[in-house]
Order: sequence, then C-alpha cells, then structure tokens
Amino acid sequence: MSLSKSTDSIRAIDIDRAWHVVDLDGATLGRAATRIATVLRGKHSPSFTPHNDCGDFVIVINSAKAVLTGNKIDQKMYRYHTNFPGGLKVTSARDMMATKSEEAVRHAVRGMLPKGPLGRQMLRKLKVYPGVEHPHAAQNPAVFQL
Repeated sequence: MSLSKSTDSIRAIDIDRAWHVVDLDGATLGRAATRIATVLRGKHSPSFTPHNDCGDFVIVINSAKAVLTGNKIDQKMYRYHTNFPGGLKVTSARDMMATKSEEAVRHAVRGMLPKGPLGRQMLRKLKVYPGVEHPHAAQNPAVFQL
C-alpha cells in the first residue's frame, strides 16, 4: 500500500488574475514594495508555483506621495550607466521622487522580484501612476491595503 501524496502545480492556462489598486499616499516605499512584489509574484495565493508567473496585476497610485524614512531622501542615489566612457548618471532620491516617482517605485519592486525572464514578465503586470488617476477602471480593481 502506497501513501503517495502529490502537489498540484498550477499551469499558465489555469491562472485567474485579479487586479489590485495600492495607494502609496504616506506609505513607506520599501515596505510597500515588498507587499507589491509578493502580489506580483503570486505568493499571497495558495496556488503559488515558483516556476510560473501566477501573480496578479497591481496598479500603484500616488507614487509621488510615498515616503522614505531616515536620511534616505538625501543619501540614497539612483545610478545608471550609458555604456559610454564617463557615462555614469547619478540622481538623488529627492530628485527622483520629485520628477520620476513612478520609476523609483518600479526600481524598488524590481529589486524584490526574481532576476531573469520570469521576473521581467512579473514586472510587466505593475502599473505605476504619480497621481490618483489611472486608465484601468474597466478591470474593476480591488483596493489592496498595505
């Protein structure tokens, strides 16, 4: 008599994706990014499968009103290189939150997702907007509390 147990692995066609709205008004950026990355990856669901993209869509509003704690607003730097000699570009977190706050949120969430093609696919389900307005009302997104 064999008592074998098996774990059902969810397939890509069996995934029913929901839409969530996250309001970052007054929320700490890093703590919000961890919760957003969890939903994008699908770890909040009992049918989580590590090798599949089984997460939900996340709409982030009010990204310009996210908060950085401590001295990070002045000390944190965002760096990228243009691949030309001397092409290092550096932007402080204060400037990034003032001009491109949606990129700061996307950068924080991207660092918490898997690296490689699967993580890039998960990141495509993240929609970030600096204000309250978003064009995804037709998807009937549910409010996600942080």
